[in-house]
Amino acid sequence: MVINPNALGLDLPSGAMRVQPSLWYANEPAQHDTWARLIPTREASGLHPVLLVNDTDRSLPWDQGLDLDRVSHPDDHDVEEVLASLWDYDMAENEAEDDADTIAPFTPEWPGLAPSGEPVGDPDVTAARVAADLLDAGRLPGARAGLIPVRRSADILSALGWTAAGSHSDTGLLSTVLRSWEDRFGLRVVALHFDRLDVSVAAPPRTMTEALAVAAEHHAFCPDNVRQGYDTIREYAAEGLLGKQHWTFWWD
Repeated sequence: MVINPNALGLDLPSGAMRVQPSLWYANEPAQHDTWARLIPTREASGLHPVLLVNDTDRSLPWDQGLDLDRVSHPDDHDVEEVLASLWDYDMAENEAEDDADTIAPFTPEWPGLAPSGEPVGDPDVTAARVAADLLDAGRLPGARAGLIPVRRSADILSALGWTAAGSHSDTGLLSTVLRSWEDRFGLRVVALHFDRLDVSVAAPPRTMTEALAVAAEHHAFCPDNVRQGYDTIREYAAEGLLGKQHWTFWWD
């Protein structure tokens, strides 16, 4: 049974439970400290916080963009196999001669997983700070607090059946990768848009070697991050990952 957070006597905005998929959704827009206020709810109820961004004309984000029928369970997959398969698919789709410059120092062969990062902060504190910064910068338009009944933050996408990553036919694969990043880099899912994902990272890469290894995983997970935002994977590692505690992914 899912606990209704409104009955817990916590410092929460007014909100309501939704049955399919199961989530609690705030009635009022998120504020600077909203994500931080949601943390005690997870401890009391097991519901994990996330900001749901309504940057479309729908009354509730992505009413037409949640599909539990296309979700496998993250337990059914191995992260190395998932990322290697996604990497191989992207390499097959981009066989132009100049692609060697884009992916250097890597080759079309999957380079393997990056090592774990060294924590520089508490994952929940980092998530609250990243959420506050994004809200203050106006980068989460129409965001409202959400609480999702999952065991870990990485499973939020699969629990909702989030379909924004159009190139991924199975949202369970996304949660498989996010679980690994949660374990290795202290990731938290901070915000979901109709077509974008914002996460916080408590243990980001702190050397260029580490950043390049993580960039390869990002390239497999979301090729648009590199191919439509940067000239090379090395540039993406240096400008988008090195020391960064906020990662964002978008799918065209």
